Amino acid sequence: MKTKKRAQLIRRRRFRIRSKLLGTGGRPRMSVRFTERNVHVQFIDDRAGQTLASVYSVKRSAPDSDRPLAANVESAKILGKMAAEAALEKGIETVVFDRSGARYHGKVKALAEAARANGLRF
Repeated sequence: MKTKKRAQLIRRRRFRIRSKLLGTGGRPRMSVRFTERNVHVQFIDDRAGQTLASVYSVKRSAPDSDRPLAANVESAKILGKMAAEAALEKGIETVVFDRSGARYHGKVKALAEAARANGLRF
């Protein structure tokens, strides 16, 4: 369980980062959010206030396995690939990466690199 102070610091970091990012129709914001058990990726057009595409790990398993996806590095790589495929299917090639206050290492880095390797530019 996170302490109140730590949660407050994470929230402040997330809002500080978010204030500098803006997703448009041509270059949507790729928002990545890791919870304790799941991963959520959304492609958002902030000007229109719409989610263009999304991928998440809730009650899903890897395409080549029956193991459920979780909030770990292996699942992040799979979700990065799935997110890139979903975005390219909708015609999204370039995005603004929003890490939602998380540090760019480990799970976040694995997801971002997998998305880049599968055709997204950011």
